[in-house]
Amino acid sequence: MARAFSLLEALSASGGEASLASIAARTGLAVPTAHRLLGTLNHLGYVRQLEDRRYALGASLISLGQHAVPPLADAALPLLRRLEDTFRETANFAVLDGDLVLYAGQVASRQRMRMFTEIGRRVLPHSTGVGKAMLSTMPERQVRGLIGRTGLPRFTPQTITDEEALIVDLRRARRRGFAADDSEQEVGVRCIAVPVRGLGQPAAVSVSGPSARITDARVVEVVEALRDAAAEIAHLAAEGNVTASPR
Repeated sequence: MARAFSLLEALSASGGEASLASIAARTGLAVPTAHRLLGTLNHLGYVRQLEDRRYALGASLISLGQHAVPPLADAALPLLRRLEDTFRETANFAVLDGDLVLYAGQVASRQRMRMFTEIGRRVLPHSTGVGKAMLSTMPERQVRGLIGRTGLPRFTPQTITDEEALIVDLRRARRRGFAADDSEQEVGVRCIAVPVRGLGQPAAVSVSGPSARITDARVVEVVEALRDAAAEIAHLAAEGNVTASPR
């Protein structure tokens, strides 16, 4: 069972899809063993095989992720809906789960061209707005330790892959109170994120969508709305018996 979970984690860390050879190398499993286990996971719906023979995370994980959503993510949904209503872009709530960003809550944009991430998906923090917003609240020594474990893989030409450059970017995010992902996770997608403080673990709320719509002119308005939402989420956590931690 541990080997099967390691395959799912390897796929998640690879951005949700990868080749058999890459998955085997990342997990340290022999290729025939990885192939056999992936076949079982494919049959159960937890992975799927693409036309090019690469593997991707499967739809069965979505329902699992929805049941594992932190209670606070449920409470935050009205605030995410308000953000989507205001900007017509996807609104996200995420927490740091170990070394990875966990997308715990989302209200997807109703526009045809939109950003969408499955609830429960885990990604590396260095290339995402929510991830960088959370890292910006952490001591730099702790950040360096985290990226020493995860590495800084490149997902697009804009991904920050140099440790010192990332630290500089996080310092900038800390000064201005928000972080930005400008085509660093996906080309053409921009994410503006604000940390949610006072939850006992790093968390963030964001608005994301096509770069052509989330322009520099809109960032000030987006950041103001995100700060309001972050403050309300923190208030919900302080006033109620809800937590950010996954169940």
